Amino acid sequence: MKKIFIYTLIVFFILVILSFKLINNNSNNKLSTFVNTYKKINYFKKSNIDRYINYKKIYPDLNDEDIVTRVNLNLDYPFYENTKVSKDLNKKYILVNKYIYLPADYIPDNLENISGKYSDGNKLLVVDARIAFEELASAALKENLHIRAISAYRSYDYQKELYDKYASIDGVKIADTYSARAGFSEHQTGLVVDLDNIVLRYEQFESTDEFEWMNKNSYKYGFILRYPDGKSNITGYDYEAWHYRYVGKKIAKYIHDNDITFDEYYIRFIDNKKQDK
Repeated sequence: MKKIFIYTLIVFFILVILSFKLINNNSNNKLSTFVNTYKKINYFKKSNIDRYINYKKIYPDLNDEDIVTRVNLNLDYPFYENTKVSKDLNKKYILVNKYIYLPADYIPDNLENISGKYSDGNKLLVVDARIAFEELASAALKENLHIRAISAYRSYDYQKELYDKYASIDGVKIADTYSARAGFSEHQTGLVVDLDNIVLRYEQFESTDEFEWMNKNSYKYGFILRYPDGKSNITGYDYEAWHYRYVGKKIAKYIHDNDITFDEYYIRFIDNKKQDK
């Protein structure tokens, strides 16, 4: 009986060991499959593999490209967590969002006043953006459409004052859906304009002929609608029909033609050139 018991015990331990090996092999095979799948995506980062796998569990219906894009954007973290300072200061392709911020003392190079013909006065843009915006507004004016910049460059201090005012009225949670915290505002880049058509307030810009014209033509001058409808889960902001960002003609055309956000473009074509593979 004693020998039988010992033999049974030995067999039991052998089966346990084999089971563990089988489980580990299956896990390794699954991990290997995930890695091989994601490696085909040229903006894959090997350091993020565990995060890709976990995000896929939460959002199983997303395709692999979107999984990698969103994790690389840090969307698997709450907004304003795991943030970093931008390394693309004074570049037209700079990304500023709820994970990438600007230094408090940052002022972009080459700020110039937008012509009073196309603004409500004392509005600054980086020179390339200023030239492009004036060309855009001039082209619209030839069709008797009035596109006017009512907000452009904002300093860190001004954005802080603005955000704090909104947060005191609506609370932080709601204010975060439509206003950027200081340092996290694209307006500080000098590449952004908020628009109206002179007649209606900017909140009503979507209902204007000028908005329709912008939808069809803004990309031709290097501007994109920065916070599109239905994309708040990526951009972090409610839809803003009046908020346009200068990125240059090549990038703007791609974003327009492929119906993606600038955040997605940045991860797929800019950030991946600088990061680990």
